[in-house]
Amino acid sequence: MSDAFVPRHGDTPSEVPGDPSGDSSGPGPTGPHPAPPAVSGTGADARTALNAVREEVAKVVVGQDGVVTGLLIALLARGHVLLEGVPGVAKTLLVRSLAAALDLDTRRVQFTPDLMPGDITGSLVYEQHHDAFAFREGPVFTNLLLADEINRTPPKTQAALLEAMAERQVTVEGLSRMLPTPFLVAATQNPVEYEGTYPLPEAQLDRFLLKLHVGLPDRDDEIEVLRRHASGFDPADLTSTGVRPVAGADAVAAASLAVAGVAVSREVGEYTVDVVRATRSLPSVALGVSPRGATALLATSRAWAWLDGRDFVTPDDVKALAHPTLAHRLVLRTEAELDGVTARDALDGAVGSVAVPR
Repeated sequence: MSDAFVPRHGDTPSEVPGDPSGDSSGPGPTGPHPAPPAVSGTGADARTALNAVREEVAKVVVGQDGVVTGLLIALLARGHVLLEGVPGVAKTLLVRSLAAALDLDTRRVQFTPDLMPGDITGSLVYEQHHDAFAFREGPVFTNLLLADEINRTPPKTQAALLEAMAERQVTVEGLSRMLPTPFLVAATQNPVEYEGTYPLPEAQLDRFLLKLHVGLPDRDDEIEVLRRHASGFDPADLTSTGVRPVAGADAVAAASLAVAGVAVSREVGEYTVDVVRATRSLPSVALGVSPRGATALLATSRAWAWLDGRDFVTPDDVKALAHPTLAHRLVLRTEAELDGVTARDALDGAVGSVAVPR
């Protein structure tokens, strides 16, 4: 038997293999929803609950199954997601419906050029009746933070999220405050509108575990979207869609613990490293994937394997997650971009150059 990359408890465990999701839904039962069913703490129960989440989101969002799967992978691997897509493809609705199905708190911040760091993290406010300063929490103190159009705010404000994303805490006036668990940032950006935007620097792009492309629905899915709207669907009223909380923080915690136990053989671990190292020698790439990218690919591959019902990672898992995990970490040479080379093209070359272990 080959040696294994043995996972330790607490290890941090485009397009992703998926299930159903995208832009709309028909009306359903109204009224308060019950609390999500309790999870016994076993991985199997948590997996069942999280697979049910995908079914609930599909009641609202059509045709974005891979994106839903990617968000779940990021949640299990304790990472964050950059959602890229044109306006009107249900990016905001996707996050809201995911939070509803998971029974997690969610907040949305519209990033604008005049947004200040304290508007996200919170700040000290003088309370006259106490004659003292008190900390007022910002919207980052939530489980699922939707950072809408993150590239519309200046770098100083973008950087306000870095500590929260990396350390899961916020430091104000020298005092650190922990964020809730689980915590996921889902940031959106528009890929076609550049006027008045501030592209994310490489250091911040590298903080996102996954970059997911939220594409336009195909014809049948778009017809379904219109049918649901014609039937009375109101995207502002999720309670009328029949979305139920089918999992909670306990299911996410149990699932994350189970993902940390997914085995990675030495051969698959070496394959992962070789794919990452191959990106650094491509003639079209100025800056390849760092070791952080390798650990990210390991984490997403383990989460996907677990969601697929396995306790081990295969090379196919690594290949399936390579693009959403690594492509946004590549910096292309200017001449390559002028020749029309994309990060996806470059990554295809890197993956194709590495022999797959048998």
